[in-house]
Amino acid sequence: MDKEFEKANVFGLGNENTAYAQFFIGKSYLNPLTVPEAGKPFFANVTFEPGCRNNWHIHHAAKGGGQILLCVAGNGWYREWGKEARSLEPGDVVVIPAEVKHWHGAKKGSWFSHIAVEVPGEETSNEWLEAVSDEEYDKL
Repeated sequence: MDKEFEKANVFGLGNENTAYAQFFIGKSYLNPLTVPEAGKPFFANVTFEPGCRNNWHIHHAAKGGGQILLCVAGNGWYREWGKEARSLEPGDVVVIPAEVKHWHGAKKGSWFSHIAVEVPGEETSNEWLEAVSDEEYDKL
């Protein structure tokens, strides 16, 4: 990991994200910043090694819910189903409503960190879907 990125990643690398590794291509790291508590937002710094991305997924909720990404270090991608990918850099904010199929991760040549905020809601769940293929990712 490059020293500039390490310095910019002020919320810390955390531990390798082994619990969710099956839903990522490449290595990711998770540093929880708050304790998950019903009815309150949960904040975690997620760091992706270069080229790492998570699978397509949907944050379901009967009411409320969704996710917010606060980009803090490096460069990444965010893509919603049926839309063009969005380039991400520190300072960018992505608001992802419930029921939107999407993925996010690092660009090929850059580490990337964002604070993932799980928005409270009713009957929330996360559905992991297909991986983002190398062919699809390489087009970005």
